[in-house]
Amino acid sequence: MRRIGVRSDAPQKHHIELLHYRQKSNWDCGVSCVLMVLPNKHRQHLTKNLSKICKSEGFNKSTWTIDLCYLLKKYEVQHVFYTVTIGVHEGYRGNSFYHQILTKDENRVKVKFRDASKNKIPVRKASISILHIIEQLLNGPIIILTNARLLYCDICKSNKISNELRKCLPWPTTYQGHYIVLCGYDIERQRVFYRNPSFGDRGFCRCMCHVGVHFGRSA
Repeated sequence: MRRIGVRSDAPQKHHIELLHYRQKSNWDCGVSCVLMVLPNKHRQHLTKNLSKICKSEGFNKSTWTIDLCYLLKKYEVQHVFYTVTIGVHEGYRGNSFYHQILTKDENRVKVKFRDASKNKIPVRKASISILHIIEQLLNGPIIILTNARLLYCDICKSNKISNELRKCLPWPTTYQGHYIVLCGYDIERQRVFYRNPSFGDRGFCRCMCHVGVHFGRSA
């Protein structure tokens, strides 16, 4: 595997301490990740008013990444949203994961993308590399949307068996969107650290640096 190269002044190992938050349902992994990166004062406010804020932000229990951007903006968290698609990816129309929610969410998502600039939410259409991700981790944690079925941890061994079987058996991998928070890296071991809101606070998880990154909507 190709070795990672980062800027010469970057530490070989970097870890960001975060207060863990476990998701309460099958839809709130993205909001849970936002809670992990918020300062304590804002975290308490969002936790106390979660249902009301989710409704007022328009997404209720159907969260897209652009919704999280507006939520971060509400709490004055500076960030940049990188995505390969502005709006809703046309390929989602044939995906059973998105089928039921597209009609309900599509207009809201398009409007939020359209108004992002005037709301001072930077959205950049780009595919980013693991090198870029690691360099950005020096500035703070990163919320990403990945495929939960491909996500694994080589500390707690979650998804380990299914990933090993996938290497041997050529079955297709279905998509299940899931947000996590990247919170560090280890260059020597070729690992990135992340917090998974699906689990309780077991510390950070760790995976190979070629973890698949996808941007869009989560379960």
